[in-house]
Amino acid sequence: MTLPPPQLSKEQLQEILSSSFGEGVPIVDEVTSDGVTVRYLVNERNARPGGTLSGPTMMMLADTAAWVAIMSRVGPELLAVTTSLTINFLRKPSISDLVAEATLDKLGRKLGVVSVRLYSSDTRDLVATSSVTYARPS
Repeated sequence: MTLPPPQLSKEQLQEILSSSFGEGVPIVDEVTSDGVTVRYLVNERNARPGGTLSGPTMMMLADTAAWVAIMSRVGPELLAVTTSLTINFLRKPSISDLVAEATLDKLGRKLGVVSVRLYSSDTRDLVATSSVTYARPS
């Protein structure tokens, strides 16, 4: 699939995230040729017993990375909403920053489909994969 070129820089995407959701939002590391890389600064409140990250933390980052990937190509479409999110937890993540590499699989007029790979930043071990579908406003 041929993607349109990025419409927003990582700085513009970060400003949208921060102004829409306040403090503690993920950090946009990079806008790539086919998506984005986003990082979440993990702390002990994201942990669960056993020294691992909580599933909701990983799902939040997958969802946010998909939203940012779509906006990077279409501009500030703040009303795009998640219609589907599936996640496969592959291994126990460490309590370190979580990195999401989001790749646009399809970007249509009504739907965007994004594949997300989640890594622990300290080991670069793949900890989860996700497929996220967003409905774009009419």
